Amino acid sequence: MESLLYSFIAGLSMALGALIVLCFGSPGKRVLSLILGFAAGIMLAISAFDLIPEAIASGSLLHAIAGFLLGAAMMYVLDLVIPHAHMTGDLDGPVKTVDAHEIHARKILRTGYLIFLGMALHNIPEGLAIGAGLQSSPALGLTIAIAIGLHNVPEGMATAGPLRAGGLSAGKVLLLTTLAGLMTPVGALVGLVAFGISEALVAMGMAVAAGAMIYIASDELIPQSHAYHSHMANFGILGGFLVGFALSG
Repeated sequence: MESLLYSFIAGLSMALGALIVLCFGSPGKRVLSLILGFAAGIMLAISAFDLIPEAIASGSLLHAIAGFLLGAAMMYVLDLVIPHAHMTGDLDGPVKTVDAHEIHARKILRTGYLIFLGMALHNIPEGLAIGAGLQSSPALGLTIAIAIGLHNVPEGMATAGPLRAGGLSAGKVLLLTTLAGLMTPVGALVGLVAFGISEALVAMGMAVAAGAMIYIASDELIPQSHAYHSHMANFGILGGFLVGFALSG
């Protein structure tokens, strides 16, 4: 049940991101850059030093390679089918740059709904990653949950921004963002069922999590963090990688 608890908390961090936008507006780009870079660094480190080695030890090199490719392919297909955070430009862009004379609120709201759907679907593999980490050790599962939680705060902001700009009430924005985040424990539940079947699936699950997280870091977190502030992005990535490396020891 730890995986459900950790994934539930990580998923709720999307609601935290929405609350930040609703109550205070978006934080500065330097802060966002540091958060995104830190999350990327942790994801890269725990994938390289924990998940992939554990996948090989629990199964085989073939299981690790197949699972890794499957995890990356899952995220790639989701990116092709559903628009995600990086498709919207700046996370705080829809709130600050929308010109009411050129773009109607209905179009903005439609964009917000698409982002909401994309976030919800992308959160399922993230729950799977938490469950896979817990199969190795409680500490690894918690580390993955923290990284995903940090990653979900800006995603909550990306979801809340266009929904609010499109005219939805604060309550509805918070509800939709929370629902998207709660897809994370759904992914963890799927992992619990699958991992209980065989050791080979446990190994595959860890490798799938690694492939998905490295894809997320490369495709979303690192580019977004550098788009906001390159130096802060580097500090965040290095710091997150060192934390992830230390926790793997």
